[in-house]
Amino acid sequence: MSAPTERPAFDAAAASYIHAKGSQRIEGQAYVVTRDGSPRPAAHGRIRLVPATAYARERFEALYQGKTFIPAAMMPRVSADPHYAAYTRTAKTDANGNFRFLNVAPGDYFVTAQEFYSARGTFLPEGGAMYERVSVPVGGPAVIGVVLAGRCSSSNLLEKCL
Repeated sequence: MSAPTERPAFDAAAASYIHAKGSQRIEGQAYVVTRDGSPRPAAHGRIRLVPATAYARERFEALYQGKTFIPAAMMPRVSADPHYAAYTRTAKTDANGNFRFLNVAPGDYFVTAQEFYSARGTFLPEGGAMYERVSVPVGGPAVIGVVLAGRCSSSNLLEKCL
């Protein structure tokens, strides 16, 4: 039997670049693909920008288990360090799921979104949580685009989701 692996502790210093004022911006759109294949924007939702520290990488692996989308009906519970949220930024999406983060400092980030809804005639929640990893290079482009698209490869929730 192997010894349990030690999870990295939250390190505020490693995540502190989230509070630095940069000259770049991250903008994009978030949506989920419904059962009938049509896009449903993550309208008026919260987008989170998370520094991709060792702590965050381990947390995302525990949550997403190698995927970039988790269906709503399969959302795991993973507790977070109480200081973790203070080292993230949030933005709101518009009616079409568009968002932007201004004055972003160079670094590696996770951009996350959630879109949950109830479809007519179903009891289980639809939609889910999704993320993409984004790198903001020093002296890179002024705007970095990202699309958060949550979908499963089929309507069978047990199959791999993207």
